[in-house]
Amino acid sequence: MLRLSGLDQAPSRPNRIPSRRTAFVRSLTSFCMILLSCFQLAQAADDTAAASPATSAATVAQPQATAQHAWAMYGAPKYPADFSHFEYANPDAPKGGTLKRSAMGTFDSLNSFISKGTPAAASTLLYDTLMVHSQDETSSIYGLIAQTITVPPERTWVEFGINPNARFQDGQPITAADVKFSFETLINKGSPLYAVYYHDVTGVEIKDPLTIRFTFRDGNNRELPLILGQLPIFPAHYWQDKDFAAANLTVPVGSGAYTVEKIIPGRTIVYKRLDNYWAKDLPSRKGIDNFDHLSYDYYRDGDVALEAFKAGEFDLRQENSASRWVTRYDIPAVHDGRILKLSIPDHNPSGMQGYIYNTRRELFQNIKVREALAYAYDFEWANKNLSYGGLTRTRSYFMNSEMESTGTPSADELSLLEPLKDEVPARVFSEQYNPPQTDGSGNIRPQLRQALRILREGGWEIHGNRLLSDKTGEQMRFELLIYSDPGMERTVLPYIRNLRRLGIDVEIRRVDITQFINRLRSFDFDMTVAVIPMSNSPGNELRDYFNSANANVPDSSNLAGISNPAVDTLVEKIINAPSKEMFVAACQALDRVLLWNFYLVPQFTIPDTHIAVWDKFGRPSTLPLYSPGIDTWWAKSAEHAASSQGNP
Repeated sequence: MLRLSGLDQAPSRPNRIPSRRTAFVRSLTSFCMILLSCFQLAQAADDTAAASPATSAATVAQPQATAQHAWAMYGAPKYPADFSHFEYANPDAPKGGTLKRSAMGTFDSLNSFISKGTPAAASTLLYDTLMVHSQDETSSIYGLIAQTITVPPERTWVEFGINPNARFQDGQPITAADVKFSFETLINKGSPLYAVYYHDVTGVEIKDPLTIRFTFRDGNNRELPLILGQLPIFPAHYWQDKDFAAANLTVPVGSGAYTVEKIIPGRTIVYKRLDNYWAKDLPSRKGIDNFDHLSYDYYRDGDVALEAFKAGEFDLRQENSASRWVTRYDIPAVHDGRILKLSIPDHNPSGMQGYIYNTRRELFQNIKVREALAYAYDFEWANKNLSYGGLTRTRSYFMNSEMESTGTPSADELSLLEPLKDEVPARVFSEQYNPPQTDGSGNIRPQLRQALRILREGGWEIHGNRLLSDKTGEQMRFELLIYSDPGMERTVLPYIRNLRRLGIDVEIRRVDITQFINRLRSFDFDMTVAVIPMSNSPGNELRDYFNSANANVPDSSNLAGISNPAVDTLVEKIINAPSKEMFVAACQALDRVLLWNFYLVPQFTIPDTHIAVWDKFGRPSTLPLYSPGIDTWWAKSAEHAASSQGNP
């Protein structure tokens, strides 16, 4: 989903790797189930051969679909069926203690899957998924609620075998009927994202109480087994007399390791780890979710939250502001080691943060206007004077990955782009996109002159100190919608000043976080600041971000209102790519088309993940490649308690 942005804040690197669990138990039960499955497949092959003596040897030798402990979209999973734990988790990590964190704004719901309300921080903790990613692979899933996954060679369906020990938080068993209910509930009552996300699923069949099959439109969408493995599982028996689409703070029955212990509406939420969580001894659960309590206190102002952290009101702060990271942590607690400043290398795509145009507005349907206004953004000056050089300019929707477009299109890209030649800007074929640059001095007259040249081509001209339309004689005017935060205003004001130098009547519209979210959901803005996250394996969610079909669907993530047949085509090429090489080429081609259509003004990213934390926690020696790994930390107080009791 799209994310909010603030101050000189770059997005925390988004990925499709949840910081939640994944596991496969190699117990006698699961072993027997797999053995039985293989026997049945072999018996079926024998029966077919007996019934059809003339069947060729080549036909008999066709590979069969077998149940596996894990699945990878490309290649093979890293961890074998008998793995004991993920490398980045400490299986002997002690349980106990509390991790206190902060959140911004407010909340009024515990349901993060619907379009109504503002969900509480970490509310997805309440639910487990069928399978989960490891945090050191880009596109592999391992069993949790589902202990096996079966995908045939033609990839026209996926089947999940549910762990017979899987239980909801009230002790009721998780069955295939609950999986079917969860899927249909998200499609019919969840955010519009889910109908888009699961668009190519054509059927759901309960094969037996612990086996469910999803049938696909065809075998081209390689990602479908992966994203269905991410399906959160809700208890059908709990929701049968309740409205899933209602936003409220009633604590539901979940399927995860945590439930809600305490709520102060809009201010605090505390989660409690369940001692009887059924999956706690699975290999991929070992060393994960070690805190007895997870607590989130809400703040309306980022500066106030920072001061609260320094005063010890909460334990950990992920800092997305480069200037704060440099200037606001020069305090005794950092100098003497009571607070640790961690800079963790980030290997995820950085996503795209920018000033997003609402192209549903007539003004921003003019591509010349969209191109020109980027010249008023002086990143180099802002980075030097507001962020102490801690930012990197974003120049790609897939930046920090092999999917980022560079140079001119490759042969594989051209095979995708040339059929669209009449639908994409000519520069897609001849130039690498780079956002306008300045010398950082604050003098951007050359850039503003270039902006005016482009605006003239688009039907605008300066008269006096106002930019007027050649057709109507009216001055260009629009609002920049932001949520109320001093840091946000600090970063947008220089851009606003430069836009006004072009003769544009532009105003900042400040609203609280709840109103901001609601206005984005209804596309009630001219320009705003947001983040389009990207994962290491982008796919079906790109329909929600960019496809024409979602341009006018309320609460879709297509904030810019993109309605472009070439973009639609390339999104489908990504989703249906037959190989990793063509997948990468399709991403690069889409990147070029999006960039040269100027749907936003690119801002910046922070190369590393910055975390400030009070020195209360232990951490594994091995970091996951694609996550800070906070869910593998543990409280030192729990470590000491275990030692005092004579535990290893």
